[in-house]
Amino acid sequence: MKQHGARVTVSDSRPATLIAELPVLLDEGIDVETGGHGVLTFRRQDLIVISPGVPLSVPEIQRVMALGMPLIGELELGFQFLQGEVIAITGSNGKTTTTTLVGEIMKSAGRPTLVGGNIGTPVTEMVPPSTPETWSVLEVSSFQLETIETFKPRIAAVLNITPDHLDRHGSFANYAAAKTRITENQTAEDFLVLNGEDEPTKLVAANTKAQIYWFSAKRQVKRGAFVDRDAIVFRREEGGAFEPVLPLSEIPLAGQHNVENVLAAVAMAKLAGVSNEVIRETVAAFKAVEHRLEFVREVDGVRYFNDSKATNVDATAKALEAFASGVHVVLGGKDKDSDYATLAPLIRERVKTVITIGSAAEKIERQLAGVAKIESAGTLQRAVLLAKEHAVAGDVVLLAPACASFDQFENYEHRGRVFKEIVAGL
Repeated sequence: MKQHGARVTVSDSRPATLIAELPVLLDEGIDVETGGHGVLTFRRQDLIVISPGVPLSVPEIQRVMALGMPLIGELELGFQFLQGEVIAITGSNGKTTTTTLVGEIMKSAGRPTLVGGNIGTPVTEMVPPSTPETWSVLEVSSFQLETIETFKPRIAAVLNITPDHLDRHGSFANYAAAKTRITENQTAEDFLVLNGEDEPTKLVAANTKAQIYWFSAKRQVKRGAFVDRDAIVFRREEGGAFEPVLPLSEIPLAGQHNVENVLAAVAMAKLAGVSNEVIRETVAAFKAVEHRLEFVREVDGVRYFNDSKATNVDATAKALEAFASGVHVVLGGKDKDSDYATLAPLIRERVKTVITIGSAAEKIERQLAGVAKIESAGTLQRAVLLAKEHAVAGDVVLLAPACASFDQFENYEHRGRVFKEIVAGL
């Protein structure tokens, strides 16, 4: 913003000693307020831009909103200056894998491509390298979508909507409404890709002006991507012929949920004009994104998988569905007002041992009592060692916590890296 002539002030509740960027900000001539947010600081501004991690319920933000001051998020700010076309992907689970895969397909097709948003590079940092020919592939979260005004992707996708972040949004209805905002500014010239097997996602179709394309791993769709026999196919127009894109056998990612991720990616890539050959070659060469059902190592015949990105119950269910039996699963962390009892059928069928960690451990143990053997480990280090004790050749040790990481770790990436380090040391 400063490069565009704005006078910028940064307000951070952290003390100055914890803000690593402080010297750079000051060198750029940016005013910095630390240790709290002053009401007068906000009132002196023409525009307030909040980080996605800041809830709208924060008292200072509530006061700003009550005064009617303009308030947007970083996603909206970046979009207003971003050049080129935007592909935006949201959903409770699968966003990162699908966003990364779509980005790889677009790059393989020779398109100038930037990937970021809720992963990697913030949208505002994507502005300088963007050009009118650029395709920006963005993962967008419910937190980011809460504060949009003009955000309008050329192609949008809602992969699924399952209970998550209820501690932030207050109810599932509020959370689903935030996800739906991805399409609120789209027109009949734009495309919206939806999951034909996810009931809450289907409801998004009633709130869009965009052209709707579906994906499904279970049945044919009117137009979009679906599984026919043992291959992914795409149908462009209702009633039209469908064209084979790639065999299911060439998808290198484990789990039925990853078939759905690939289906969504195929639909978006086809709508962006990418050839079947490029899509097929890119999918076949694609490797699992770090912390998403990532194979770590085999020790004494036991395979260890890192799915630290499974920060909600539905993501953990999808991870468990990738293994038929013999699973020792590590659950726990910071609770997000989740119902862990919904995991009971899968755990009863496929899990030998549930090992709990973190502040949610007691709640998990209470809700899953009697479903499987449960051991309380407290820490991730202890959990891995307990899993190693119980596992035999042919078993799987799975980190799929169903919780946020902030009770013991900086973020889910930190938790996943620690898990991999512990496994590497076995």
